[in-house]
Amino acid sequence: MIIVFTGNGKGKTTASLGQMVRVLGRGKAALMIQFIKGPWLAGEDAFGKMMGIPPEKFEVRKRGLGFVGILGDKLPIEKHREAARAALAEFVREKESGRWHLIALDEVNVAVSIGLLVAAEVLEAVKDYPEDRLLLMTGRGAPREFIDVADLATEMREIKHPFAEGKKAKSTVEF
Repeated sequence: MIIVFTGNGKGKTTASLGQMVRVLGRGKAALMIQFIKGPWLAGEDAFGKMMGIPPEKFEVRKRGLGFVGILGDKLPIEKHREAARAALAEFVREKESGRWHLIALDEVNVAVSIGLLVAAEVLEAVKDYPEDRLLLMTGRGAPREFIDVADLATEMREIKHPFAEGKKAKSTVEF
């Protein structure tokens, strides 16, 4: 089953993490590969260890180099592209390993929308995803092609957000 979480509202990664908890509750394994998010620590990074969940059951892997072109990013775009391509190749290896009931490709939609990846190469990587397993694809700006192949697609719509009032990201809410 392929699930897409997209839209300008908050909650796409959070919803994916909730789905991962459901999978864990059924005794199955869940992996999140993050395409944009960089080296800073978020709550989900410590979750598995704090809860005593072994990494073969729950893992979040940061493969992005941070936000692209904003918040002081000075890396050449090609470095971000290389990281995104490596993350996609890692996904293919993990998909083929059969270890994970759920794999979440966090911010893969953004990686496509800003040109780090091409939608066709992502679709090639996700084709033949086992029907008895879950694949989550998150991020703003999901390409129409992703929504078309999805079994379930949800759009998070922003109604109100503290950013609009100039407030910074808040620990335990955004990270």
